[in-house]
Amino acid sequence: MTLLTLVGALLALAPAARPAEPPRVPEEEGLQLAQLTFRSHMVVRVQTTQLEVVPLSALRERKGPKCIAAGDILAAAVVAKSSVDLVLRGSYRMRARFAANCPGLDYYSGFYIVPSADGKLCSGRDVIRDRAGGECEIDKFRQLIARR
Repeated sequence: MTLLTLVGALLALAPAARPAEPPRVPEEEGLQLAQLTFRSHMVVRVQTTQLEVVPLSALRERKGPKCIAAGDILAAAVVAKSSVDLVLRGSYRMRARFAANCPGLDYYSGFYIVPSADGKLCSGRDVIRDRAGGECEIDKFRQLIARR
């Protein structure tokens, strides 16, 4: 076999050895792909009000839940620098006790809560933000009930 026949045989095989090109899609039939990411961030502003005046001696605290639904909060009142009283749907009263004093809450009329993805406000996990930007960590919830 001469060198010329060897080169000719290699050239004959060369087109078969090339990788196939992907099929072309006409532009009018083309498919465009896009990716969208939705992110939601919910901030609930709670306006503090003057709740029905009930003497503190007429209420007692008992163990409350670990979490409350943020959508159930109807009203709130700052009664001390270490807690906020919440009125929930169904006429329940709950006291959110803070891990430390939170003086900014009584200066401004309101605060913000940012519920987690589950829509709940939980002690030991979530915070209440005052309107000046300060944060108060919720230590525990206490249910308020009338003394008998």
